[in-house]
Amino acid sequence: MNGKAFNPFEMAQAQFDKAADFLALDEGTRELLRVPLREYHFSIPVRMDSGKIKVFPGFRVQHNDARGPGKGGIRFHPHETIDTVRALSMWMTWKCSVVDIPLGGSKGGVICDPHNLSAHEQEQICRGWVRQMAKNVGPLSDVPAPDVMTNAQHMLWMLDEFEVIHGQRLPGLITGKPVGMGGSLGRTEATGYGVVYTVREALRELGIRPENTTASVQGFGNVAQYAIRLFQQIGGKVLCVSCWDQADQTSYAYTKPGGIDVDALLGITDRFGGIDKNKARDIGYSVLPGEKWIEQDVDILFPAAIENQITAETAPRMGRNVKIIAEGANGPTTPEADAIIGQRGIFVIPDFLANAGGVTCSYFEQVQSNSNYYWEKDEVLGKLDLKMTAAFIAVSELARKRKIYMRDAAYIIAVSRVAQACKDRGWV
Repeated sequence: MNGKAFNPFEMAQAQFDKAADFLALDEGTRELLRVPLREYHFSIPVRMDSGKIKVFPGFRVQHNDARGPGKGGIRFHPHETIDTVRALSMWMTWKCSVVDIPLGGSKGGVICDPHNLSAHEQEQICRGWVRQMAKNVGPLSDVPAPDVMTNAQHMLWMLDEFEVIHGQRLPGLITGKPVGMGGSLGRTEATGYGVVYTVREALRELGIRPENTTASVQGFGNVAQYAIRLFQQIGGKVLCVSCWDQADQTSYAYTKPGGIDVDALLGITDRFGGIDKNKARDIGYSVLPGEKWIEQDVDILFPAAIENQITAETAPRMGRNVKIIAEGANGPTTPEADAIIGQRGIFVIPDFLANAGGVTCSYFEQVQSNSNYYWEKDEVLGKLDLKMTAAFIAVSELARKRKIYMRDAAYIIAVSRVAQACKDRGWV
């Protein structure tokens, strides 16, 4: 990176290279796992409400499916790039592996801005994406899901188009569907809850009581909202939350000394997780520049927005009392920042472990959809807690045993499982 524009795929490859060195992987295995197995680039023509045709670029990257069908979201974003999708697909491979579910890693995207699109236009993009990928995704090959700026309605449009094309009911194609249409109970909460399950275990390991902790959160989308809820339920207090302001095209941090009120903020939040800053002031919040979230004097940081947020420039500004960083977002911390964090002795719960609750529950939804038998919410969340806790303990024990950084331990476990699957299949 070194002065160049941030490239998430280069960062993902650098993280993999470090794990490959730890594992002394052979050259063939390194070459196979360092790049995606397959990628698809295509154009989605859409007749806009104005009557004009607009063409949206779309992607699907399948990084590795040695351990099972590909799994990964589809994001709609005006600044989407193929390198972002490549990086996210690779991280999905490691994420599925570290929590030991039988899936591989994929990711998809469309360059568009849902803020500026009608529901009908978004539906046409969803159906167009499926028409381009109908032969290359499916319940037993590659299973998409929601991601940034996509939701259950988008998934249902995609499922419907896929079923029309194939002439069958195939709810296992896609996860994140509405409950009652093949979706799983607990899926909405899963990623945020999973982050807090790992924080709970980290606090236990560090001998800290949750009720004695404070936190600052970057992001106020689905992941952040449910992480805040569960963190507060176990006794913690969130003092700051930051999020993007679409109108001003910048981010703001919202603080309250006594702790934020999720429900009050949700009442003044748009569907993309943007808080109305003027209404926030009216109900007693201080409004600061968005980057101030990282400077708060708290015990725990939850980066739960987008990649490349804790960097060599921002890491030195972390509050002096920070003890844990729980990465709810994908790729929020650069390798240069990791070095600074390591020097400070901060306990990091790496992204593909911390936020694996979402893909774990997506796996549960896939199982339920394919079997046409659905579980109660308590059963879903109970299974999720068991999976997340077991994965955290395995990574933490290896980190302690080898005296290495948590991220390195997570990579060693994840990459070794995928490498072994490739070897067992005779690919390398």
